[in-house]
Amino acid sequence: MLRQWSGSIDVTAPRRGLHDITYEVERWVAERAVQSGLLTLFCRHTSASLLIQENAAPAARRDLEAYFERVAPENPVLYTHNDEGPDDMPAHLRSALTQTQLSIPVADGRMVLGTWQGIYLFEHRREPSTRQITLHAVGE
Repeated sequence: MLRQWSGSIDVTAPRRGLHDITYEVERWVAERAVQSGLLTLFCRHTSASLLIQENAAPAARRDLEAYFERVAPENPVLYTHNDEGPDDMPAHLRSALTQTQLSIPVADGRMVLGTWQGIYLFEHRREPSTRQITLHAVGE
């Protein structure tokens, strides 16, 4: 019988960058006993995003973070939108270049991720923030 589950998790990012949230999402799926289906995650913010990325080598995360620093630098002369400070518009650009929603299959009670894949909140602001990630699963 097809069922649906919905909820959210709050993630506090202590700094800008990639923060592994795989464990929190795995726990949410396990607590609902989703055996097979599709999980959707949605970041409810315009200055943070979600990524599935390499979870074994910290250098990969550092390189990604450095890349986005170059692509959308924090430089006030480049932007007119700075309502919340000099990191405001770069955060929106980084979010626009990544994604705010992920879909992940679930099989045998577990998310179907690759061996070296993890789920990350990508915080684009400098100051610590609590971000809400909405989760929705459809399945059995």
